[in-house]
Amino acid sequence: MSPTEAGIGLRQLLMVLGDSLVEVQAAPAGLDVEIRGVSLLDPEDPPTAQPGELVLVIGARGRAAFPALRAAGRDGAAAVVVKLDGPGQAAALSETAVEAGVALLSLRSDARWEQVNALARAALDDAPPGEPGMGAEEGDLFSLAQTTAILTSGIVSIEDAANRVLAYSRTTDSDEADDLRRRSILGWQGPEGYLAKLREWGVFQHLHSSDEVIGIDSHPELGIRRRLAVAIRSGDRQLGTIWVQEGSIPLSERSRQALLGAARVAALHLVRRRRELSDDVTLTRTLLAGLLDGSTGPQPLATHLGFDATRPAAVLGFSYGTTEAFESPGGVAAPELTHSEVTNLVSVHIAARHRSALVTQVDPRIYVLLPQLPRGIDTDTLRGWTQEITDAARRHLGLPLRGSVGCLVPGLGDVPESRREADRILDAMVSAGVAVAVAALPDIQAEVLVSEILTLLAARPEIRDPRLTALLSHDSRHQGRLAETLLTYLNSFGDIRAAAAQLHVHPNTLRYRLRRAEQLTGLDLSRPDQRLLAMLQLRLPPTG
Repeated sequence: MSPTEAGIGLRQLLMVLGDSLVEVQAAPAGLDVEIRGVSLLDPEDPPTAQPGELVLVIGARGRAAFPALRAAGRDGAAAVVVKLDGPGQAAALSETAVEAGVALLSLRSDARWEQVNALARAALDDAPPGEPGMGAEEGDLFSLAQTTAILTSGIVSIEDAANRVLAYSRTTDSDEADDLRRRSILGWQGPEGYLAKLREWGVFQHLHSSDEVIGIDSHPELGIRRRLAVAIRSGDRQLGTIWVQEGSIPLSERSRQALLGAARVAALHLVRRRRELSDDVTLTRTLLAGLLDGSTGPQPLATHLGFDATRPAAVLGFSYGTTEAFESPGGVAAPELTHSEVTNLVSVHIAARHRSALVTQVDPRIYVLLPQLPRGIDTDTLRGWTQEITDAARRHLGLPLRGSVGCLVPGLGDVPESRREADRILDAMVSAGVAVAVAALPDIQAEVLVSEILTLLAARPEIRDPRLTALLSHDSRHQGRLAETLLTYLNSFGDIRAAAAQLHVHPNTLRYRLRRAEQLTGLDLSRPDQRLLAMLQLRLPPTG
């Protein structure tokens, strides 16, 4: 089979398959090699491969796989998967793989080849076309399962309507998973004995008829730990189920809410996987982006999704990254995260609160459109939803996520105004060093306006006071602190002792620096207009 147009890295594929299925024996080119296709190699077939392929060597265990390994290296394949007869074979096969320059993965003896084939192809199907090596993007079921596991503190699996496992979260401790979890993944389907128990307990009947989360008690005699489950639905049709198993720690208090959101996000993905709305997903993203930036009117999106364009709407904005002003003492630094992890977290949480919410990313920010809001809703409610998301990001991802609440607007036609306000708030939170995670405009209106005045001042050098520019140049040449001292003094309302304490200098030292600044520039700090201009201009960021 020829490689697909899109590809994913071997590292990402291993995250999808998980160590419960495969184990890396050798990776001579590292884990960032690109997988662009999957092929099945039968022992009766001549050993050939295509560049970038993942070759599944079926029926040739141990040393019988040597020809396939050498052929894969010769033909430029990315990786080969084999089953081992015993531990002693791994070293010899690994040595051959290194010589051939191809990665070698071993498949557990009790795992099924068709499962690995299906999972690998599903991961490739989720890769964005035209962007090889990017890995799973927004909408990847495995990424969604992992996000849901983080939010619930549990172990997640996503199944289709026939109880076949489609995706599951990764676990670092094999003891976390109970016997049902292991058997479901290895067998690619829930064991029939347990499925019969679920039917007997009425679990499937509940999932078939309800959107609510159901709890299943632990059954130690069956090797089963406590679980939560929720149906994945599209209208009246059940597309699948999300299961969350409790591990070594109790499920989080908000597990039920997180599951509701995850089910709504998963429904969009499963519908797309069935190719029923693949074009619609692309169209929705295009129309949403156009609505947010004002290049497209509200009617196309409203017609496409059946929204009432005359009901209230709002935009939430999110940005992440670390700044000294934002992080509190002892705060955590943002780890390297994929965009999909953050977007999934936002999507799951907001979907639990508002079914019609749409989430998109416009680098480097994430936006949430909230259409068809209840007419009685207020900014405090939206601020609370946004705070839940930023709290979850810090708690589960170690990420200092900032959130802004755009203004409530009467209809979809005014959405660009709400998006602009959300951006104004985020801009000010970064530039002014606002030490809050979530804000609406009334919360930080002064900071927003000052930030925008400074932006105008930065763009218009001709309206700056040249004496202050000269003071900054003097400091730069002489490694001085006169400008910093002057700004600290002005920010302290002229309180010499307070400013000196902030700068960790003696009050007389501060008085000397102020006199020196006046002498060098000719400024008269007794004049209110000069003090006001100095406060603004000295807040401009350095220019180089």
